[in-house]
Amino acid sequence: MINAKQRKHLKSIANTLEPKINVGKNSISDNVIAQIDQILEANEIVKIKVLNNNLDDQDEMVQVLLEKLNAEFISHVGSKITLYRKSDNKLIDLPR
Repeated sequence: MINAKQRKHLKSIANTLEPKINVGKNSISDNVIAQIDQILEANEIVKIKVLNNNLDDQDEMVQVLLEKLNAEFISHVGSKITLYRKSDNKLIDLPR
């Protein structure tokens, strides 16, 4: 579990990132989950963009992603969702 200071640090990192995954009308498929999983393993942080043609509830989508990926929620602003998961590579140093 990350604390507020760590979440703030991760938000500042995510601010400069471009979305790596676009979720369209097919919503959260197994392929999308696998891609996000690979990105989280490689980078520890991922920004996801939910396209306008997706009619699913974004809050429910966030819950599904957190559950399936065992990730931490960082932010959900507009159509962008940011997730973090600690990796074996340890690329991001979190403040205590």
